[in-house]
Amino acid sequence: MGMPFEERLGGDVKRVEHAMTQAKQQALRPTGLTVPQYVALLVLADAPGISAAELARRCRVTPQTMTTILRNLETASLIARVPHDVHRNVLETRLTEAGRRVFAVADEHVTAVERRMSDALSAEERTALRALLSRVADALS
Repeated sequence: MGMPFEERLGGDVKRVEHAMTQAKQQALRPTGLTVPQYVALLVLADAPGISAAELARRCRVTPQTMTTILRNLETASLIARVPHDVHRNVLETRLTEAGRRVFAVADEHVTAVERRMSDALSAEERTALRALLSRVADALS
């Protein structure tokens, strides 16, 4: 038989991820955004004009999922996709003015969730947690 249930870390990681996602979904509800849409806007705010393929990589979703996210954001007029100046077959994705406004509000709500998580730990504990999570991710790569 495998390792005892209480020694399995996967369940603990999943529980934290689920609680964080639920809290972010609730925080984003007034904005009308989903967590994946918010993450896409977050990356686009930081890196305007990146390709959909790069956006999918940074958001850790499949290209197919990103296509759906972008279609929904474009339908809501929160992003604009325009051909690249040099590479006409590449679409650059940028936030629209409406997208910037919605993102600003959404980011305030999500930042409050992140702050709640952060405030539960001391600075030393946050540093240690990041190091431990990084080590576990590296062990699985």
